[in-house]
Amino acid sequence: MRRLALISAPFVLAVACGGGGATGPCPAAPVAPPPAPVASAAPVAKAPTVDDAVRFVAEVDKELRRLWTWGSPASWVKQNFITDDTNALSADAEEANMAYLGKVIPEAARYRKIPGLPPDVLRQLELLEHATSLPAPDDAKKRADLAKLSVEMDSMYGAAKYCPKADTRLTKWVKKLVDPKAKEKCLTIDDLSKIIAEERDEAALREAWGGWHDAARPMRPMWERFVVLANEGARTIGYPDLGKLWNSGFDMTAEAFEQDVERLWSELKPLYDQLHCYARARLRGKYGKDVVKDHAPIPAHLLGNMWAQDWANAWDVLEPYKGQPSLDVTKVMKAKKWDERKVVATAEGFFVGLGLDPLPKTFWERSLFEKPKDREVVCHASAWDVIFSDDLRVKMCVQITEEDLLTAHHELGHVYYFHYYHQLPILLQEGANKGFHEGIGDTLALSVTPAYLKELGLIAKVPDSEKGEINVLMRMALQKISFMPFGKLVDQWRWQVFSGQTPPSKYVEAWWALRTKVQGVSPPAPRSEQDFDPGAKYHVPANTSYTRYFLAGVYQFQFHRALCAAAGHEGPLHTCSIAGSKAAGDKLRAMLQMGASKPWPEAMKALTGQDKADATAILDYFAPLQKWLKEQNAKEQCGW
Repeated sequence: MRRLALISAPFVLAVACGGGGATGPCPAAPVAPPPAPVASAAPVAKAPTVDDAVRFVAEVDKELRRLWTWGSPASWVKQNFITDDTNALSADAEEANMAYLGKVIPEAARYRKIPGLPPDVLRQLELLEHATSLPAPDDAKKRADLAKLSVEMDSMYGAAKYCPKADTRLTKWVKKLVDPKAKEKCLTIDDLSKIIAEERDEAALREAWGGWHDAARPMRPMWERFVVLANEGARTIGYPDLGKLWNSGFDMTAEAFEQDVERLWSELKPLYDQLHCYARARLRGKYGKDVVKDHAPIPAHLLGNMWAQDWANAWDVLEPYKGQPSLDVTKVMKAKKWDERKVVATAEGFFVGLGLDPLPKTFWERSLFEKPKDREVVCHASAWDVIFSDDLRVKMCVQITEEDLLTAHHELGHVYYFHYYHQLPILLQEGANKGFHEGIGDTLALSVTPAYLKELGLIAKVPDSEKGEINVLMRMALQKISFMPFGKLVDQWRWQVFSGQTPPSKYVEAWWALRTKVQGVSPPAPRSEQDFDPGAKYHVPANTSYTRYFLAGVYQFQFHRALCAAAGHEGPLHTCSIAGSKAAGDKLRAMLQMGASKPWPEAMKALTGQDKADATAILDYFAPLQKWLKEQNAKEQCGW
């Protein structure tokens, strides 16, 4: 994911430390003195003019650069060194940012009404309203409380662990994954995710799943208070709740946006339902009818991922045809002794092959690629830009897996977006919308086809039979199609909470109602309102909107189809790789350079020729698999 600071979407800058290693020293963050009293444009007594608006935008640009340059080192250090001191440093920076945006956003509304504004000035005024994902209450104490809550929840997630009792189903994993010298024999989210991916004992999977979800409980009262304060902040800038603020940031009304999400999901749901039906039958064959029941949701711990959002790790159970050319990229990466830098460098090589720029030397010196052994960090992968100066980073505890190879492509998609728009005014240094930013790297990962993997030496043979083709498409569907309902429902749950439709007394009930209805999964252990299962997903305590990933799931196939056309590809869409195509690279670069300077439909049209999100590219890509799934499921009672 692109690292979105808790307060401001572009507030993602970082000062690097550690030289990319696991335990390297980190210089103290350059901390600016507390910001001076807000220096926004002076109040205009008379009706504001075009010149007033131009000056206002220039002053906002200057002040945001100052604030975010101060706040970024604090955010980076807090993510990489989780302590009370770094939490306080980050909270101070975020509180200052909140205070400033709380003053200038209402002012921007006055200037937007002026006729004859230059288009770039009007665009910046429009985007200023959405420069924060967490607007501040007017009251200074509440503002400080909100900043502290958001920082503390983010850090709690990063530091959370599950400590099994002795002699449990996870004892062998504790011995394998935990340093024998460690005083506490505890498992991190990375450890537990590895167990969910690799273990096939149902009871052990259930314990790992429950251990992590139970670890989110302490966040619950904090999040309840967070919702109250966040909604109060949204009301100060004219929105009924935080969800409506988020959803109005897509160049359409919040209501139109929510309807568009439903439209896209309705187009994709038949394909997902067929994949779900197939997966349930295979899992029933593996675990038995007592565990996986007919015509019922799938227990969430059996699909190879802590949140059941990516089913590729269950390939050994879900592979359609055994005996086809191996697609086990992870096994080969480990056999060839790939290291963390090799994973990221391979992703960079794909971008460079399109004619895009190599990453700067400082990227390799200052990024974090390995999980440190001497401290707590937020390992969730993120991409960073430092003080809007093209000083680029990723923070990622890389595992030598196919999943992380694709994640590296995703994160570098953010990095290259940063690189190509960094000379724009600060409010335009964003993706055309948040789904664009998430979709770019995933678009290029679609070109990591079997043919390309063979070039990398990661598979021995390109599948060339019908069975081999189905295996390839199934592997991709287990990553892409399985994600879509989860990508939709995380924010759907939050919208209901922010609007008051779901009260605190129903948090967990509403969460599992959505996961059952939309995703077709169920909790493997009893849950109650003492739990806080939504908080077991990073983006909830980190206050990062999630619908962007759902949109990215659609956009990436649209982008891929357009780039394949630019590359001159002929044949089925799923066989296309744009690797090495300078023509595709030129088209991509032109869109990246636009940043947020134009409404997203214009950026979409520049790349694809279409001005709206279109799920048909996904259906085109997976058409052979959908036909095959219907045949396989003919005797199954699909649905739940």
